[in-house]
Amino acid sequence: MTGRVMVVAAHPDDAEFSFGATVARLTDEGTEVVYVVCTDGSLGGSNPRPSADDVSAVRYAEQRAAAAALGVHDVVFLGFRDGELTADVALRRAVTRQIRRWRPGIVLTHWPQRSLTFPIGASHPDHFAAGEAVLSAIYPDARNPRAYPDLLADGLEPHVVEEAWLPGLREPNHFVDVSRYADRKIEAILQHKSQFTEHSDPVASLGWVRDRMRHNGSYVGCDYAEAYVRIQTGSNAGAGPPPAPADSAAAHSLRW
Repeated sequence: MTGRVMVVAAHPDDAEFSFGATVARLTDEGTEVVYVVCTDGSLGGSNPRPSADDVSAVRYAEQRAAAAALGVHDVVFLGFRDGELTADVALRRAVTRQIRRWRPGIVLTHWPQRSLTFPIGASHPDHFAAGEAVLSAIYPDARNPRAYPDLLADGLEPHVVEEAWLPGLREPNHFVDVSRYADRKIEAILQHKSQFTEHSDPVASLGWVRDRMRHNGSYVGCDYAEAYVRIQTGSNAGAGPPPAPADSAAAHSLRW
């Protein structure tokens, strides 16, 4: 895969949980990946005593370490308050700025709606707020020269993102073979030390992560996979036939 990929996540650690093995494969194959983290992560963890600033500092450091473990060198923190993210113009503008700055071909981000079938942790309000804001930034904001004229004044020209990949919480149509990268994903998640309780076994607690990748792999005949809803968002996104239904053989054969 050529070009640049951007991952836009609500919190520190979301990128690793949702996309970590895919990111490892991308960087291993020479693709530049940049992270954009929307919130300050200040509500993460079970200890009520540290200040919000102290928690954020720890989580930022952990996120940089996790990104580095996956081969990601550029991490941007937008600094919105954890737990208060909304898909408003402020967030859309901030994401648009980063899209125009980094000019990715593909953006990976959250599912923009609450899932009623996956465990509730997949539907943190910040997640679907981020997903909706990012999709709105992709279209129409980032490509519209009349949106946010101050960005033009800063030299940030409009940019068309070709594809968006969302976690396959419903009707996935794209599977990434990550059989060689499952361990890297776990290793990256483990960099977020503050998010594990003191007396827990972090590796054991992540068994469900490996089980999910194994389940996805069973659809396309590999050991481990990450599943996505892949949306064509480029200039010709409206052309051609609609995507195959997710329960068809054609959909399950889509694999990179």
